[in-house]
This record gives sequence, structure tokens and C-alpha cells, in this order.
Amino acid sequence: MTHNTDIIILGAGASGLMCAMTAATRGHRVTLVDHGGKPGRKILVAGGGKCNFTNTEVGPDDYVGRNADFCRSALARFSPWEMVALLEEHGVPWEERDHGQLFCRRSAADVVEVLTSRCRDLGCRFEMGRMVTGARRDADGFIIDCEGTRLAASRLVVATGSPAWPQVGASDIGHRIARSFGHRIEPVRPVLVPLVMPEGWQLGGLQGISLEAGISTGGVTFVRDLLFTHRGVSGPAALLASCHWLPGMPLRFDFLPGVDIPALCESPDHRRQLVRTMLTRLLPERLATRLIPDDLGGRKAAELSRADRQRLADAVRSHTVIPSGTEGMRKAEAAAGGVDTGEVSSRTMESLKMPGLFFSGEVLDVAGHLGGYNLHWAWASGRAAGEAI
Repeated sequence: MTHNTDIIILGAGASGLMCAMTAATRGHRVTLVDHGGKPGRKILVAGGGKCNFTNTEVGPDDYVGRNADFCRSALARFSPWEMVALLEEHGVPWEERDHGQLFCRRSAADVVEVLTSRCRDLGCRFEMGRMVTGARRDADGFIIDCEGTRLAASRLVVATGSPAWPQVGASDIGHRIARSFGHRIEPVRPVLVPLVMPEGWQLGGLQGISLEAGISTGGVTFVRDLLFTHRGVSGPAALLASCHWLPGMPLRFDFLPGVDIPALCESPDHRRQLVRTMLTRLLPERLATRLIPDDLGGRKAAELSRADRQRLADAVRSHTVIPSGTEGMRKAEAAAGGVDTGEVSSRTMESLKMPGLFFSGEVLDVAGHLGGYNLHWAWASGRAAGEAI
């Protein structure tokens, strides 16, 4: 038996829920389909369970993709404060942390409850635990075959997310469906993911050390907390850098951002100190010991020649290495690549190849930096698609 509805939304995650709520508010009959047992699974684990739901500083520069400007229109029409207003309307307390990040004070479950309850109140139908087995277009619209049911609608929204975090149910089903409708898929890669360093790396074996550091790659630099792991580096600085890093590209580490090391060597407070003593007071001892050139550590700072001071500065502030890879999709918070945005309207999220077909959220070739940007893109693109429908 076929169930008829106005709009089918594949994916009951952040973007799908926002799209459903928006479209249902305008009187449409909406059915959400998801292979998971509950809506909003990724929302529930976001931000360590506290849901970093947006960022006060959100803008197009916080996203990566082949077309960097694609997200501009949707972001301009959905501000962070609109999401704040939605949560406050339902009594959800929130707080601002460093770098403009907004979190729930209690639990990410509050956000899921707001969205799902609003959708249910508006009459949205949830088909949970339904694996999509087929998707096609006929003369009247779209037919979606699921385990145990068949759905028909004049409009279809693909909001299935990316393959990142497969342990919470993520997959590439949305990309496969898009491809079946003739859409091009940009190569998908994990981002917001720890980086793995090559065997024999000079700084290998320093797991557990953390500090603020700069990482540069692909023409961008991030200064944030960095954590050494048993395989490489993690922490906000590394996760942000992973958005721009591609295999074969070097990473440059600055372990004393903003510090003029040649001037430090000549200062009255440090010129009589051994180089080793000077740097272990500024850096974790194990890290400083690895970074200092062997022939410089036991010399007094004032004794270093100009060339030696520069060599020391390069060792500490321009340590360069080519990672061997990343920790992969299982450790990635998001994925870059996806449905080619050149084939989708940036204002409506509708396919330029097939009228009535829409895409929203991370299934598109749009990935955000760390700090609530991916969830905000989910809200903004879901809202844009829901309004257009």
C-alpha cells in the first residue's frame, strides 16, 4: 500500500527536522523517513552531549566546499539568534562559551525535544527504523520504497547527512540517492578529525601533552588548543586544520605563537639562561626537549649567533611535517564533499536538474569549522528548503 503525502524528507536529523517544521508550519503534509530508531541522533552526541547548536560569529568564511559562497544566502536568512529564540520559546537554557560557541546548559536532548515536539504538533509523520531501498521519479512526483512501506509525494528532500560518525548511524545513502537522480558527488573526506603523523616523527610519543599552538595548512592558520595523541595530534587546532588539509600537504606548527624568539634570547631576563632552561619555562619540558636543536640546548641564550637564534625560532615556531593521514570517518565530526552545489539553488536548495528535489544539510558539499557551524548550516539550509517548498 502506498502512503501519499505532500513532502517526503529523508533524514530525521537536524536539517530534516528544521525543514519539516518549516514546511508543516505552512500547511504541508510532511513525512520524515529515517533508518534510525529515534530522531536527532547526531544532535544528541554533539558538543559532548551539550549540543553546540550555533555560533554568534557564523559566516560564509567558516565553511569549506568547492563553491565557498554557496552557503551565503541561507546563512543570511537564518541568524544564530533565531535558533536561540526558538529554544528560549520552549524554555531551553543556553550559555555562550569561548569563540562565540552557544551550548545547551542541560542536554542536547532539549534541542531534539523542541524540534520533534513541534513537528508532531504540526502533524508531521515519522517513519523511523525504515531503511530506504529505492527512490525514483514518476509522472506525479517521487516514489520512495522503504522496508515495510511505500511513500509518494510531489516533493522530496534529501537531508540524510554525511558518512561521518557511522557509529551513530551515518551513511552515504543520500549521496547514492542524489547520484541516482543524476547529481554529481564531490569526493567525500573526513574533516574535524584527528591527524595521524608518519612513523619516526620527531614529536612522536608525546601523547597527553596539550598546549595552545598554531597550525597552518592550505593557506590558513588556526591558533587553538592542541593535544598530542598516540598516533598524531587532536584538539581544536588540529580538527580545524583538518578541514583544509589534503593528503600530501604539509602542516606547520607554531608552538609559541606571537613570541619573538630571537628577541627573547637577547632580553635581560633570559640572555644568561641556558636555551633549554629558557624554553622549558615556556613549553612542556618533553616537547621543548624534542624541539631544541641538539647543539643549542646547553648554550646560554646570549651566546647564540643570529643564525642560531633564527634556527631555534624555526625549530619552535615553524616545525613542519606531512601527516600520513587522518583517523577516518569513525573519528570525524563531519565530512567535506557531497552533492555538487553547482547543481543546486543556493537560495531554495532545490535541484537545478530535477524540479521538486531538494537537498539540505551535510549531504551537500558544505562543511563547517569546529564551533557549532555544521549544526547552524543544518538549521539554515533546512529552513531555506522548507520555506521554498
